[in-house]
Amino acid sequence: MKGVVFTEFLEMVESRFSGEMVEELLGSCDLASGGAYTSIGTYDHRELVALVGALSERTGAPAGALVHEFGRHLLRRFAVGFPDFFTAARDTFGFLNRVEGYVHTEVRKLYEDAELPTFVCSPVVDGRMDMVYRSSRGFADLAHGLMEATAEHYGEAIAVEVEDLSGGARTHVRFRLRKLQPAE
Repeated sequence: MKGVVFTEFLEMVESRFSGEMVEELLGSCDLASGGAYTSIGTYDHRELVALVGALSERTGAPAGALVHEFGRHLLRRFAVGFPDFFTAARDTFGFLNRVEGYVHTEVRKLYEDAELPTFVCSPVVDGRMDMVYRSSRGFADLAHGLMEATAEHYGEAIAVEVEDLSGGARTHVRFRLRKLQPAE
């Protein structure tokens, strides 16, 4: 997993909790990297799982909720760092449809060794779209947070239903997205 994910996670922890919490997490987890992350480095995703677990233990927040919130944080940071990704689409569904063919292609140009999840989108019909997530890492909650923050970025209200197709592993998930009308 690319280091930018780790550095952004620690940034979220510091801004939401404290710098002391970051130090506590790094000191309490058995991390092969020693917790020294660079944005361009590559690290085992299990280190992020360990950090999230430690944060969950200390805050009482469910790990899935923390990963979901991290997805929201990450999208906001991507919007600042990579604005061209967002100006190329007019709305949430337009952006999400471009993730696999455009955004991930551009990410691979920056990080050749990036292991990215796959997303397959159905055609948009009557303000609805399915987006199927697959990843061996099981970070569907992260993807969900990214989707919700994308809708916020475009100023849209989107309802998201989540169907885990992997029996609880969160490695194969169908997201059913529906644009809400202003009165909903």
